[in-house]
Amino acid sequence: MSEQPVMAQKTVTLNVNGQAASVTAMPDTPLLLIFRNDLALNGPKYGCGLGECGACTVIIDGVAARACVFPLAGAEGREITTLEGIGSRACPHPVQQAFIDEQAAQCGYCMNGMIMTAKALLDRNPHPSESEIRNELSANLCRCGTHIEILRAVMRAARHPL
Repeated sequence: MSEQPVMAQKTVTLNVNGQAASVTAMPDTPLLLIFRNDLALNGPKYGCGLGECGACTVIIDGVAARACVFPLAGAEGREITTLEGIGSRACPHPVQQAFIDEQAAQCGYCMNGMIMTAKALLDRNPHPSESEIRNELSANLCRCGTHIEILRAVMRAARHPL
């Protein structure tokens, strides 16, 4: 009978929202658990735990990524932005403000994923078509049915420079 290798915890320095954060955990620990349990960042939500709903979306090196399936070991040395890193209640990011203006949230659970996905899209394509927006957001699940308001919010944000 062969023995399974024992994984050891590892200390990793993350760059989250422009600040260094040192955490010690198993290398395969999902970033979502690190954000919520160790760094008190609650913007990313736990939805499915499978990378399918989008509630946990963050931006890693400019690309929207699912934090519930992104391992800690793969995050070292990368630029990570969570919802907390793009704006605040006092000074919301233009994408956040557009979601507020369009009243795009009902329960709000999907908003982290929708906003972070929209921001990543607008950062690389400041003037996407409606079809491009729909395509980009199609992998984010919303059960409340605020899809039209979400689409309008992203279109509004695209009209205003980021």
